Amino acid sequence: MPTITEDQIMNALEPVMDPDRQASIVKLGMVSGLVIRDGNVGFAIEVDPARGQALEPVRKAAEDAVLQLPGVTSVTAVLTAHREGTPGQPAGSAAGAAPEGPPRQAAEADKPGVPGIGSIIAIASGKGGVGKSTTAANLALAMAADGMRVGVMDADVYGPSMPRMLGISGRPSQTQGRKIVPMENYGVKAMSMGFLVEEDTPMIWRGPMVMGALEQLLHEVVWGELDVLVVDMPPGTGDAQLTMAQRVPLAGAVIVSTPQDIALLDAKKGLNMFRKVDVPVLGIIENMSYFTCPHCGERSDIFSHGGARREAERLGMEFLGEIPLDMAIRETSDSGQPITVSQPDSPHAKAYRAIGRRIAEKLAAESRTAPKIVIQ
Repeated sequence: MPTITEDQIMNALEPVMDPDRQASIVKLGMVSGLVIRDGNVGFAIEVDPARGQALEPVRKAAEDAVLQLPGVTSVTAVLTAHREGTPGQPAGSAAGAAPEGPPRQAAEADKPGVPGIGSIIAIASGKGGVGKSTTAANLALAMAADGMRVGVMDADVYGPSMPRMLGISGRPSQTQGRKIVPMENYGVKAMSMGFLVEEDTPMIWRGPMVMGALEQLLHEVVWGELDVLVVDMPPGTGDAQLTMAQRVPLAGAVIVSTPQDIALLDAKKGLNMFRKVDVPVLGIIENMSYFTCPHCGERSDIFSHGGARREAERLGMEFLGEIPLDMAIRETSDSGQPITVSQPDSPHAKAYRAIGRRIAEKLAAESRTAPKIVIQ
């Protein structure tokens, strides 16, 4: 396959014009965030937010221009917009506290749904390093093992881990209509930026560029008919997380935390973010809850124990369950054979299955809730 260079891509984009400014999008400096992996190309086109919808033909023209290059098999271009910030706040960033959300019915009406997907849930944490992605992968596989049609969207653009955890390699294909076909393993569909870039390639993208990519991963992927789409959210409560919560029709969020106080402080921030934007919190999971020595059987509460359960009770949230710190969970995740599918009869797999069933029950109950009349 011919080697594709940045110069070749920029030369191909040179004839693509901004219709209002009558100049090349390259010369205007609108092209940024270029990523090349094998025959897959991704980049962003920065535009004024007021012109975003009108410049959709420019985005498509840019994709078509690059797709003509020899060796290019797929192109993903996103429109990104920088909004003016409030005084003392950088443009395109979120304020320290999320604004109070509108009533849920009105808020959900503004979020475009995804045809064929029954429910979208977010697996989130207030900080990194608590095992959120491991939990997301195993919960998705647990629900699939119970007969649900499940997809996984890896929203952690800066640190995508789903390709490795789900044991998926290669790159996705595209339909004739330029939609991306998700990868699949263990009966679960998956889409991640990790399929488009090498594992050691840093994603040096600003917040609006990330959000453009995430919206395409959601709306321009052929997900098909799914009962639930599990979204592995980025850690923290920054602009990407807040905007994702505000723009995606989430049926609920699951908060993952370890038991110690410092992790619970950050978990509460994540929980409060979802509350502010009127996304229901389905419950809290305590990960790395305890450690049992494989040699002597002695139990150690390395990160304390029970903190997430107590916090859930204090906040009026459901405590969904606890998952231990265990080498088998780590080893199976690293090898692309998560414990839920590689050791389905193990106590840890059964714990994930129990949590997955409870989440499914809550989603079913939510869908059976009678609609409320809203007078505007």
